[in-house]
Amino acid sequence: MDRRSFLKLGALVAAGTVVAGCSSGTAHRPGAFANRLRIPPLLSPDLDASGTRRFELTLRTGSTELIPGLRASTWGINGDHLGPTLRMRRGDRVAMAVTNRIGEPTTLHWHGMRLPARMDGGPHQTVAPEATWRPEWTIDQPAATGWYHPHPHEQTARHVYRGLAGMIQIVDPEADAAGLPSDYGVDDIPLILQDKRLDSDGQLVEDFDGTFGLIGDTILVNGTFDPFVEVPAGRIRFRVLNASNARIYFLEFADGREFHVIGTDGGLLPGPAAVRRAVLSPGERLEIVASFAAGEQVVLRSVGERTDAATDIEEGDFDLLKIIAAGPRRDVSPLPARLSSAALPEAPPGARVRRMTLTGSEINGKDMDMTRIDEVVAAGAREIWEIHNTTYTHNFHIHEVAFRVLEINGAPPPAYLRGPKDTVYVPKQATVRLAVEFGRHADPAAPYMYHCHILRHEDKGMMGQFVIVAPGTEDRVSRLLPMPGHDHGGG
Repeated sequence: MDRRSFLKLGALVAAGTVVAGCSSGTAHRPGAFANRLRIPPLLSPDLDASGTRRFELTLRTGSTELIPGLRASTWGINGDHLGPTLRMRRGDRVAMAVTNRIGEPTTLHWHGMRLPARMDGGPHQTVAPEATWRPEWTIDQPAATGWYHPHPHEQTARHVYRGLAGMIQIVDPEADAAGLPSDYGVDDIPLILQDKRLDSDGQLVEDFDGTFGLIGDTILVNGTFDPFVEVPAGRIRFRVLNASNARIYFLEFADGREFHVIGTDGGLLPGPAAVRRAVLSPGERLEIVASFAAGEQVVLRSVGERTDAATDIEEGDFDLLKIIAAGPRRDVSPLPARLSSAALPEAPPGARVRRMTLTGSEINGKDMDMTRIDEVVAAGAREIWEIHNTTYTHNFHIHEVAFRVLEINGAPPPAYLRGPKDTVYVPKQATVRLAVEFGRHADPAAPYMYHCHILRHEDKGMMGQFVIVAPGTEDRVSRLLPMPGHDHGGG
């Protein structure tokens, strides 16, 4: 699509750009793509004697050169900034040991995982300083790219911004057989996008006030400023995660080349979707494949849409990453027409419709209350959720579920957004309809969350809670929870 055609998609890109506002920091502008892209270490421990894959994760303070030559105080997981990529297989039993050494309570949420609510890492699973939280569950979902990040009540923006985030990769036999690039860090490359504000000494500026909270003027990819990556000639897969607090990216290659979206939040698409631009709001993931000829140098960038709407600020243009095809030529055969046979979420005739109205910082007129259950859902339910945004840009994430975008302002979404998802961009004054598929982990006393993933909005209270219960027991569930404590992290 050209720019004019893309804009005609209506609400998807009509006015929803959350963007670079004025900054009290110093804009550190990229120049010559001088820094080699950091590839997060891959953590995929062998199965132990009990058949469990055990991950050790330590949240810690650190010091990092976010700008070369200038050290910043940062937080990280198993390191000074960001965390390792966690790889696991469908069917694995996984056990996490999450140790908190940042000096204040936090949590660790497994964004995109289908798992029991008590293992979810939301605001109810607080890990006290120096405590270790030990959730375990079985991976029972298709191959996908997820991520993990803190989810403490009213403090998520600050914890993620300081560097507590990492990618998750789930693999399965069907994805293995699809012939997609899968050599980690070589032709299967993670890209974690975050924007920062940095002062003249290279320190993080933390100002989370304002309509959208902190929106930075310096973009880091995997924590790398002004990065380049060398890849083999041929097909390259990029797993792109928007781990920013609020910024929305409009991804394209500077030469306008076509590329293919092969997966969204919840897994692979049924088949590749050819695009020249794709939108990525906070919390969303895209898996894309592009082909490069030997000797090519191409820039991946974000080019903001312009709007005269009074309630949203104009987006900036950013070069994100230079790709240099310098390595030996690899497979350049066409992508398979069929990527996944997994059924997409569907809502049966007569499915229940739940309506969520988004205002500035409320959902259905309510701020988040940790003691209130807002919705009760039967295990295995398939429903329609209608998200109506009455104000400026938002997006919407539902824990545990997989959903499919049915409509954006009454029109079908672009082909690349028709796969399984857990987070959706909801532009200002738009209505989005979702077919939502819930899991079967019933627990009337342990809630999951749904919320805007613009972290300032989440922290201000734009979040609700739901429980999944045994079918037929919905009317017998208490809508009140005990006041949460601050230390659930010892076991």
